Amino acid sequence: MGHKTALYDEHLALKARVVDFGGWDMPVQYSSVLEEHHAVRRAAGMFDVSHMTFLELDGADAVPYLRKLLANDVARLKVPGKALYSGMLREDGGVIDDLIVYAPTPDAPSLWRVVVNCGTHDKDIAWMQAQAAGFAITLKERTDLAMIAVQGPEARAKVAALRPALAGLINGLDVFVGAVAGDWFISRTGYTGEDGLEILLPNAEAPAFWRELLAAGVLPCGLGARDTLRLEAGMNLYGNDMTEDVSPLVANMAWTIAWGSDEAPHDFIGKAALEAEKAAGVKSRLVGLILEERGVLRSHMKVITADGEGETTSGTFSPTMETAIALARIPVGSADRAEVEIRGKRLPVRIVRPPFVRNGKALY
Repeated sequence: MGHKTALYDEHLALKARVVDFGGWDMPVQYSSVLEEHHAVRRAAGMFDVSHMTFLELDGADAVPYLRKLLANDVARLKVPGKALYSGMLREDGGVIDDLIVYAPTPDAPSLWRVVVNCGTHDKDIAWMQAQAAGFAITLKERTDLAMIAVQGPEARAKVAALRPALAGLINGLDVFVGAVAGDWFISRTGYTGEDGLEILLPNAEAPAFWRELLAAGVLPCGLGARDTLRLEAGMNLYGNDMTEDVSPLVANMAWTIAWGSDEAPHDFIGKAALEAEKAAGVKSRLVGLILEERGVLRSHMKVITADGEGETTSGTFSPTMETAIALARIPVGSADRAEVEIRGKRLPVRIVRPPFVRNGKALY
């Protein structure tokens, strides 16, 4: 038996199919992946993402510590509650994990919130604690909190209607910004490529709020739809599209690296390795693939290009595009066409730049 979130009984009541995910018993689907996927693209769906790891970082040295720890630069965050996506790297440039860090809010001007993946919980915390030597910081895990992600074009309106007192806060949130509302932390973030909210709230309050959302017509969605949505949005999945053996330069994460300058230096763990890799010339890149014939794309399929072989890192059927799509790591310089080996046959694919879908509309 795995860990259970505060919403586990709600999933059972809805007859969700529950699977092990990173040591947690999580719903993979309730009705169908297709129905749940379309609900998020067209209206509103909700996900239990309480399996994520919620950390609070405080102390006088929080900023210099985070600037060392992360490839992106928290010094860029000038807006209270502003979120930053970053890789946390090894000395050799490999990605230990990808995470989101939120700048402090006025109620706690030195408190940073950090959300990391559940499957990397132990190694992440061990690494962060090891790097804290010499810094005046404290790191605290909040196991008393749940998180519900409400996603889709109607998501914010649905939540605002249920909590009229918070409507002004919700409607005033900029993209990738969070704010405190009593014991809740509400951020305009997500992992679906749609507008929406991620709401961090006490475990004891989560089941009742989940049921309110359900009564308001927000469809419960599982990990299956979460994966098809994030892949359509071109968002990486740790363990597939990036790992400790892959640098952000070949994981389509170069945009998250804050190299710094002579006037504003940024010396982070892994920087020297990335500079050396960049100087030598990056050998591969992460791209999108669209299958041009009938078939299914999955991870770890061989990709044959004019410049050499690569491999799919994630793959699925895209409900929005009604065809198979994938992310793949292929040699740099490859053309716009390739082949994928599926059950001994080579099928043609088009090479594109992710994302595949934005704001509910197919880009290709």
